[in-house]
Amino acid sequence: MAINDMSSGVKVSQECLEQFQSLKLGKKTKYIIFTLSPDNTEIVVSKTSESQDYDEFLAEFPSAECRYAIYDFEYQKGDEGKRNKICFYTWSPDDSKVKQKMLYASSKEALRKALVGIATEIQGTDFSEVSYETVLEKVSRSTF
Repeated sequence: MAINDMSSGVKVSQECLEQFQSLKLGKKTKYIIFTLSPDNTEIVVSKTSESQDYDEFLAEFPSAECRYAIYDFEYQKGDEGKRNKICFYTWSPDDSKVKQKMLYASSKEALRKALVGIATEIQGTDFSEVSYETVLEKVSRSTF
């Protein structure tokens, strides 16, 4: 059963929900990259990875195409030990086509609502906005 977004008509594939649950509960998957299907009717999983390498994760973001992503962000906060926050990324680089940016923007809420348990939302138009330091600062500020 796919979840449909009324604003854009784009559906969220069942695989997106299954992979997210696997990341959230299984803790093996570290990140998921989502994209639109070739006919722009459904949000689908492009890649999943168990890699802990944040730079490897960022390398999955094309310089001229939009993507959504989930990353299980692990960080240290003072003496409290390691913490994890599930972060939702909307990647919409300046060099991507206007039509693609609009479609991703109008379809985002369907995916965002379907993935229950997201702690922080990150929006990026260039790599400085999704750098480890920038995201670390954002997740450290949020209190959940």
